[in-house]
Amino acid sequence: MSGQLSRRTFMKSAAAALGAGGPAWFAASSAASEVRLKPPVSRRGKTVVGAHVWVYAAPQPGYDPTPVLDQAFSDLSYAGIDAVELMETALRHDDAVDRIGGLIEKYKLPVLGASLGGDMWDRSQHGAIFEDADTVIGRLAQLHGRTLGVSVGRAPQKKTPEQLDAQGEMVKKITALGKAHGVVLNLHNHTYEVENDEYDLKGTLARVPDAKLGPDLNWLVRAGEDPVDFIRRYGRRIIFMHLRDQKADGTWSEAMGEGVTDFAAIGRELKEISFTGDAVIELAHEKGFQLTRPLRDSWKMSREYVRKTLGF
Repeated sequence: MSGQLSRRTFMKSAAAALGAGGPAWFAASSAASEVRLKPPVSRRGKTVVGAHVWVYAAPQPGYDPTPVLDQAFSDLSYAGIDAVELMETALRHDDAVDRIGGLIEKYKLPVLGASLGGDMWDRSQHGAIFEDADTVIGRLAQLHGRTLGVSVGRAPQKKTPEQLDAQGEMVKKITALGKAHGVVLNLHNHTYEVENDEYDLKGTLARVPDAKLGPDLNWLVRAGEDPVDFIRRYGRRIIFMHLRDQKADGTWSEAMGEGVTDFAAIGRELKEISFTGDAVIELAHEKGFQLTRPLRDSWKMSREYVRKTLGF
């Protein structure tokens, strides 16, 4: 993520959604196909600890991690990560299933799911967003991914009731599309969804009462929310989460455990609600940040910190 821009805005400049695929989707080797049939099961307990590829995508044109996915899978395998969360940009290519299936086989590292964003409050964009979701979910399902973190898009002003209606309708349609493919949608947040007493999020939940949540705990912090209180209030509705740390000055730490986020308190509250969902580490760097160590080592440090602090 690049400051407040990040993944939630790149949909505006992304290419049009790719059309439905043909036989090429199924052309991967039998070995890769066999790997895809294996769901991302945690090596240590009920919660799968995944990693989102944002930090690899951020420097790439169009936030597309495809050119560096081999490096990402290599690093995450080395770090002991259970599964990979992709970005929709990686799934828009016609050869995505073959290419990513080969990486699954090469590194014995499954795909957990993907993220998907769009201005769902804008009814004029619904056709393109649904077409994109159809492509992304279809290809994700072929890779045996089972989660989809959805961002509903920031509006230039406070959303009107009519815009929230449109947003809710789009969330319902994508939820149904995912269900047909065995992919479960969760509502992902940046800051705009939870600012102003969670106006945007509550607007969606009022229209989609059975929606599941996949909060990004660091974006909650940056929006002035207490993640422990958020977890307490929403409880079993939370099936997924993004984990990231930040320092006392509010900038992101290079690895989890190097910041001041109270993950011990978060872990206690997760235990209180009997959380058994998926926990995905999403590292990010401020603009101009220079690495002090290989990225794979920060992933490994973060994975160990999650195991030690959250028990996953």
